[in-house]
Amino acid sequence: MSRPMTAPFAVCVVCAGNICRSPMAEVVLRSRLADAGLSDAVTIESAGTGGWHVGDPADPRAQRTLQVNGYDATGHKARQFTASWFENFDLVLALDRSNFADVRGIAPDETARRKVKMLRSYAAEAAGDNSGDLDVPDPYYGGEDGFDHVLSLVEEAADSFVQALRLNMRQDAGDSDTPRQAS
Repeated sequence: MSRPMTAPFAVCVVCAGNICRSPMAEVVLRSRLADAGLSDAVTIESAGTGGWHVGDPADPRAQRTLQVNGYDATGHKARQFTASWFENFDLVLALDRSNFADVRGIAPDETARRKVKMLRSYAAEAAGDNSGDLDVPDPYYGGEDGFDHVLSLVEEAADSFVQALRLNMRQDAGDSDTPRQAS
């Protein structure tokens, strides 16, 4: 089953447990897309590669960090990414190399594997940074400052992601109103 071309471009952000980094990225990306007027064209969801937190809310530290910085962090329930989800998403954004490998490892085919990209690759491409460090570190076992650091990395990547989507949408304007490639 494939998604219709008229459906919004669907993105899933993935970390390990879906209670720290990916919910933060989901909230930030959703906010940045709304600010850019792209909420109807792009949907954002999040999930984890592991299932140990399924049904749990976002980590209180993640919620607090988001709230203090003006984001709405309510309503999140952790979910686990499975191979069947590839049918529903045009792009899967991993938060670190391990998440990237885990998601690509369950992909049913090469088409699905090509949908997986590192979130921070957008910021690196925009900055011309070829250093190779695209990980968003997991703040779970650390203090509040780790969540602040995650937020700053995610915000930078989100801004670059929205710029890339706008460019892609302009390039595809003759074909459709929404981006269809996981560029």
